[in-house]
Amino acid sequence: MADIIQLLPDHVANQIAAGEVVQRPASVVKELLENAIDAKATQIKLLIKDAGKTLIQVIDNGLGMSDTDARLSFERHATSKIKTASDLFNLQTKGFRGEALASIAAIAQVELKTKQEKQEIGTILKIEGSKISVQDVISTPKGTSISVKNLFFNIPARRNFLKSNAVETRHIIDEFQRVSLAHPNISFSLLHNDNEIYHLKSDNLRQRIIGIFGDRINDKLVPINEATDLVKITGFVTNPKFAKKKRGEQFFFANNRFIKSNYLNHAVLSAFEGLLANKYYPSYFIFLEVNPSSMDINIHPTKTEIKFENETAIYSIIRATVKHSLGQYSVAPILDFNRDSNLDTPYNYKNKTKKIPNIVVNPNFNPFKKESYKTQTKDWESLYVGTDTLKTNLDTTKIIIESELSQTKLFEVETDKPIVKTYQVQGKYIISTLKNRLLILKQNLAHQRILYEELLTKITIENIGSQQLLLPTEIDFTKPDIAILFEIKEELENIGFQFKEFKSDGIIIDAIPATLPQEKLVETLEEIMNNIKLGVPRNGFSQLDAIIKSMVKSMAIKVGQKLTTKEQEEIIDKLFSCKETNYAPNGKQIFITYSFDEIEKKFN
Repeated sequence: MADIIQLLPDHVANQIAAGEVVQRPASVVKELLENAIDAKATQIKLLIKDAGKTLIQVIDNGLGMSDTDARLSFERHATSKIKTASDLFNLQTKGFRGEALASIAAIAQVELKTKQEKQEIGTILKIEGSKISVQDVISTPKGTSISVKNLFFNIPARRNFLKSNAVETRHIIDEFQRVSLAHPNISFSLLHNDNEIYHLKSDNLRQRIIGIFGDRINDKLVPINEATDLVKITGFVTNPKFAKKKRGEQFFFANNRFIKSNYLNHAVLSAFEGLLANKYYPSYFIFLEVNPSSMDINIHPTKTEIKFENETAIYSIIRATVKHSLGQYSVAPILDFNRDSNLDTPYNYKNKTKKIPNIVVNPNFNPFKKESYKTQTKDWESLYVGTDTLKTNLDTTKIIIESELSQTKLFEVETDKPIVKTYQVQGKYIISTLKNRLLILKQNLAHQRILYEELLTKITIENIGSQQLLLPTEIDFTKPDIAILFEIKEELENIGFQFKEFKSDGIIIDAIPATLPQEKLVETLEEIMNNIKLGVPRNGFSQLDAIIKSMVKSMAIKVGQKLTTKEQEEIIDKLFSCKETNYAPNGKQIFITYSFDEIEKKFN
C-alpha cells in the first residue's frame, strides 16, 4: 500500500494555525498591540476601517527591526522572546509562540515598515497569503508600522462568519481597553474610520480608567492595595451603590496580562456579599503580581486562561483585600465590639448646648379637695351643652356590627358577584381557561408580544410621534456606547427620539417616542445597545426590529408585578388579538395549555 502521510506545505500549515490564533479582527489587534508593547514602545496608535475588515494598522515608536529580523518575523515559530523551554516558566513578555505574524500573513495582505534607531534607512515588506511580494529599503521613522488589509481575503467562508461592524468594533474596543489598562505608562490612541475614539496619555492607573470610561467613574472608584509573599494586589473596585444589572467593567490582570477567571471573579463577588441587590454586579480593575514561575499561561492560544500554583490562597487574599477596602473607605459597615453604638450621640445633637428644663408647679393645687373635683366635672359637663337638642335621621336598624361582618360562611357563593376568570400566580403567571383547556400564560412575555405588534404598527404604518421632554435629559455613556448610538442615530430618530448633542461622555436627548415612559429611557437605550453588540445586522428592517424588541423588553411589565383582575383579563384579550400569539419577540413560548382530561389523569 502506498504511503499516505505527508508534510503540509507551510502556507497550509499557517492557515490552520490562523484558525486558532486569528478568530476575528480583534485577534489581530491584540497580537499587534502586544508586539508593540514587547518592542518597548511608549506611543502606540491603532487605526481600523470597517471594523478591521478592510484595515488594521498599528504604529509604534519601539525598537524596530533589522532587515533580517523583519523577514524572519513572518516565519512560523520565529520569536525573540524565548530561547529554551525553561523560558516558558519565567515569561516577562506578552507573546512567545512565534505564530502570530505568520498566521496573520497567511490570511491577509500585510505591509510592514520598520527601522531601528541607529539605522539610516528602514525596511518595507509586503506579504500576501504567506508569499512575500516586496522587500526593499524605505525612509521611515524609528519603530514599526504594520498594516493588515482585507482580512480573510483568501478564505471567503471565514469572512462570511464575521459579525456586523458594530459587533466586531465592540470586540476590537474590548481588546484595546484591556491592553491600554494594563499599561497606563504608554500612550495609546484609537481611530475608527478616521474618527478618534480614544486618545490616552501616559498617566497613572486611575487616570487611565477615567480616560477610558469617562470622568464620572472617578467618584465611584475604591482603591485596593495589599502585598503578601504570595501575591501583590492593586487596583480599584467600584462602590456597591453604582453596581449594574449587567456585567460591565470587570478586569483581572496577572503580571500586566489580561486574564479570565470565573474562580477569582467569585472571590470579588463574595467580598460584596450583602452589599448588592439581586442580579447586580460591581465593576473592578484588579492587578495581581505573582512570581512568573507560579503561573502557567501556555494553556490556550489567546493566553487569557491562566493556572495559578496557589489559586485557593490567592482567592482568599483577594476576597479579604476587597472586603477590607470596602470597610476602610466606609463603603461597607465595620463591626467594633468594644463600643456600644446605642451610646452614640446623634449627629444633629453633637454641638448643641444643654438646657435645664423649666418645671412649673402650682402650689395651690390639691387633688383631694372636693372643690377641685367639682370644678373638673363642671368643665367636662360644659362640653355636652346643647347635645340634647340635636336631631338625627340615623336608622339604627341598618347598622352592621363589625363582628357580624367577620362571620362569613366557608365556601359561601355570592350570586350577584361576577366569577373571576383569571388568577395571578407568583407575580409571573396568569391562569385562566381557554375553551375546554387550562391556560397558563407568562405575563411578561405576553406583554412584550402585545407591545411589539402595537409599536411595529405605529412605527411602520401610523408614523409614531415624539413627546418633548420638559427639560433636555443628559445620560452618561462610555465612548464605545456613544459610538454605537451615533451609528444608529437615524433609525432612533425615525421612531421618535430627538438628540440635542452627542458629547464625549454622554448624550443629551430632547424628545422620546410617544409610547415610551420617561422612566424607562435609560433602560431602553441600554437594551438597544446590548442587542446591537450581540450581532444584529445593521441593515433596514433587521436594525429597526432590534430597536423595537429592545423597547418592548424594557417597557413590558416585570416579573413580580401584581396585576388586577381587569389587567389580567386585558392582557389575555389583547394577546389573542395579535397576529402571533404563541411566541414572544425573542422567540420564547408565551403560554401552555392542558386539557381537563390530561389534568384528570393526574388524579387517577
